Amino acid sequence: MIKTLTKADNQYLVKWAVTWEQFKTLQSAFDEIGGVRMTYCEGELEIMGIGLHHEMISSLLGLLLGYYFVFKRIHFTSTGAYTQKIEPSVEFQADLSFAFDNDPAKTDLCIEIVVTSGGVKKLKKYQLRGIPEVWFWVNGKISIYRLVDGEYAQRDRSECLPELDIEHLEQCLLIESQLDAILEFQQKYQVN
Repeated sequence: MIKTLTKADNQYLVKWAVTWEQFKTLQSAFDEIGGVRMTYCEGELEIMGIGLHHEMISSLLGLLLGYYFVFKRIHFTSTGAYTQKIEPSVEFQADLSFAFDNDPAKTDLCIEIVVTSGGVKKLKKYQLRGIPEVWFWVNGKISIYRLVDGEYAQRDRSECLPELDIEHLEQCLLIESQLDAILEFQQKYQVN
């Protein structure tokens, strides 16, 4: 029997009407504190404590997608949670990000693991950066958004990875043992 993961609480705080200068001051004050992520988007500041459940899902999703890229021979650059910004409007780190071109600075896909709060309302920051596709993992489900004419539209399938079985990926992400999750995922894409 495959055991599934249970949700844990993360810490989350939002403040509005924060200036870019105030954000940068707070950000430098938090530099020495691990496990904290800050996001700024047009005056809205989010401070999030990153917990174990969040990191387990993020790490496993990165492993599974890496396997898929290799298996399908998709040229990619995993750019992780690097800081994306447009001063003085927006600065954030996606949980996972990927470039499928030769230019790693041109992000094609960003993924957010939402454990505590957030979700679709976070699309504004990606819109400002012009990220073509954004996924949100929330409560075991992946929602896919594609930038079309400057606005995000929800899609059933990824345009970046059209052959990826999202439902199967979701199921694998809920398996408690990461080894079992990877083996289950690999089994679907193995050549017989």
